[in-house]
Amino acid sequence: MDHTLHDYSPSDLTLPCGNGLVNIRVGAIIRKDDKVLMVGNDHSEYLYSVGGRIQFGETAEEAAIREVWEETGVHMEIDRLGFVHENYFYGDCTANRGKLIYEIAFYFYMQVPEHFSPVEGSVNMDDAQEHLHWVAADDPRQIYPAFFRTELTQPSAAVRHFVTDERSKSTDSPSEN
Repeated sequence: MDHTLHDYSPSDLTLPCGNGLVNIRVGAIIRKDDKVLMVGNDHSEYLYSVGGRIQFGETAEEAAIREVWEETGVHMEIDRLGFVHENYFYGDCTANRGKLIYEIAFYFYMQVPEHFSPVEGSVNMDDAQEHLHWVAADDPRQIYPAFFRTELTQPSAAVRHFVTDERSKSTDSPSEN
């Protein structure tokens, strides 16, 4: 899911900073029948949100709409901003294993069409085939961001802010804005 600079599109907002990287990304919250659509791939044992890096010149909303199209083949509009997530973690791909990454992510609730039928076929930066999965709150699989599991069962009208910091192995800590 995370890569060195040569693995990114030149316009992706992934920036070198000291010995690490800064990523600015978006995630799409696609809910249907009390489940959320997540993505998995052939190289990782966890699931992650539909989404990806913002490209230079895009707004976060434009990036979310583009990423949903790229990963599901369905055009959706933004409903509202749901979460802002600051995340310190260590890269887990061959290209950046162990490299500290600071990521700022904007998660948007999407307006899901009534007859939503996603099309699989995206490939991540490691050339791993990606697969879409509907995930319920009680699904035992590991998901990122972890706060999705609890926060999406009773969505708040407020924009929520989360900080995850793997440098000290702390857990997600929310604050409302």
